[in-house]
Amino acid sequence: MSAKQQHNNILLAIIGFIAAVVIVGVIGFFTLDRTPDEIQGEVEVSEYRVSSKVPGRILELRVKEGDYVHVGDTLAILDAPEIEAKKAQAMSAQDAASAMSEMAQNGARQQQIQGAYQVWQQAKAGAEVAKKTYDRVQRLFNEGVMTAQKRDEAFAAYKALEAQEKAAKSQYDLAVEGARKEEKKAAAAQVARARSTVQEVNSYIHETVQVATFEGEVSDVYPKVGELVGTGSPIMTISIMDDMWGTFNVREDQLNGMQIGTEFTAFSPAFNKDIKMKVYYLKDQGSFAVWKATKSNGQYDLKTFEVKARPVEKFEGLRPGMSLIIKK
Repeated sequence: MSAKQQHNNILLAIIGFIAAVVIVGVIGFFTLDRTPDEIQGEVEVSEYRVSSKVPGRILELRVKEGDYVHVGDTLAILDAPEIEAKKAQAMSAQDAASAMSEMAQNGARQQQIQGAYQVWQQAKAGAEVAKKTYDRVQRLFNEGVMTAQKRDEAFAAYKALEAQEKAAKSQYDLAVEGARKEEKKAAAAQVARARSTVQEVNSYIHETVQVATFEGEVSDVYPKVGELVGTGSPIMTISIMDDMWGTFNVREDQLNGMQIGTEFTAFSPAFNKDIKMKVYYLKDQGSFAVWKATKSNGQYDLKTFEVKARPVEKFEGLRPGMSLIIKK
């Protein structure tokens, strides 16, 4: 074989190798680069915690985890004897305030009024006698028979009994009139205060029976029967199954078509079905979230956004924690 033929063979081999590399590169470009990106999310649900305003001991749990409850269903009953004692005290205070108010409104009893009247009449009679005595002494003084000393003594006795008669008349008038308006208002205010205290204690007693305020499923029950729970301590968690959504963490370069109000399709591995969803929430996750540099020198970064979307139609069997896949 000549040198020229060898050179041509080597050149053909190089060209063939380059062609193979180019073909492989083209195939890789149209296959590997076409692999769709997948965004994985998770189903979430609204929850609320059941708790009491008053401390107590768990007397009874009417539900267990997994039960479905409706509005008004009894969930738990607490034993709080201290609240019952406070109610007895509040009721006693209310009765006492009511009695004082009735006394102020009704005024003095008839026997008291009659007694004050008799004292007034007695003082009145004494004053009349003292007036007559003074008049006689004054005439005798004018005739020169009685000394000035005796006349002054008679006058002083008359004035003292006259003042005593006026005081007795005031006591009688006070008994007839009864308490002043200010005293009646004060007594009525004490009754209202005692009544509001009773209402407050009754509201605390209502807290010993916990009922469902929303329809949902019992997801967690924390204390056991017989355990103590403090004020505001959670007793159980209720999941509102009618308020369910999917949460996705999406880089901003993948947000195309995922603005608020737009619809997209997510795949549910649990049911091997697609679910049509509508975006209702979109917010960046801040500097603490995962980011990706667009270039090796990090000229700018791609931030991550939290996207929330609800199913367009109700999807039976969907549970919190299930995965949702979006293929971009």
